[in-house]
Amino acid sequence: MYLSLTIINITGRQVGDRVAHAGILGAYAEERLVAADRVYQSPATSMTSLQLQPCSKQALLSCFCDAWGRAVQVERGVKILVHAAAGGVRSLLCQWGNALGATVIGVVSTEAKAAQAKEDGAHHVLIQSEGDFAEKVKEITNGEGVDIVYDSVGKDTLQQSLECLRRRGLMVCFGQSSGLPDPIPLGALAKKSLFLTRPSLMDYTSTRDELLECAGEVFTALAAGIIKVRVNQTYQLAQAAQAQKDLKERKTTGSTVLIVDSAEKMTGMV
Repeated sequence: MYLSLTIINITGRQVGDRVAHAGILGAYAEERLVAADRVYQSPATSMTSLQLQPCSKQALLSCFCDAWGRAVQVERGVKILVHAAAGGVRSLLCQWGNALGATVIGVVSTEAKAAQAKEDGAHHVLIQSEGDFAEKVKEITNGEGVDIVYDSVGKDTLQQSLECLRRRGLMVCFGQSSGLPDPIPLGALAKKSLFLTRPSLMDYTSTRDELLECAGEVFTALAAGIIKVRVNQTYQLAQAAQAQKDLKERKTTGSTVLIVDSAEKMTGMV
């Protein structure tokens, strides 16, 4: 959860500068204290393409950082599978993967979400309720499988996701919206010499330099039109419980923004 902040007494910045932070819990609040080295400022010129209030743009930056941290291994010719492809982070993964030259396969729950995933650059879109997505992935890839799976769903999809991978493929599990996945025996990975990772944004931005590099990559991609943010629903902060419920029930698409007390203060949700 992410919050726009007002900087106070930080070298190189002025009081009143608008900043954002990523990967720090506790943003469901009107005010926060955050270490100076964990915030960053967005260049106004990189945000002009968004039809949003300035602070809400910054509130979504951690979503971009997440996408950057997970897309760095994608390159031309790579095949990737993105679960819940119409969600906030996953929407950006589809856009960024497509821009990098990857073949993007998205998995969604409805036809409406399938349409959005296609707009975001997914070359193939599968609806989860319409049969075994692992078999369909094999058909699309001529039986080879994909190079990388990005799975934020967890329990309901992880086992099939492993089946979608080619030999020496990479399984990126970065969420569990359907519940914590069952333990995976090492033997399940050994069948195809698979790699499995559970990344954390904090480990990709553990130093100030890493954080600024990440934010810089994001702002550059945003300014170039490589990625575009979808803020498809907003809630008042008092409606946070409803927002969480809608996320859990897969009623949302893109990113969600909680409005704290006015159009000038917002906090983001992925």
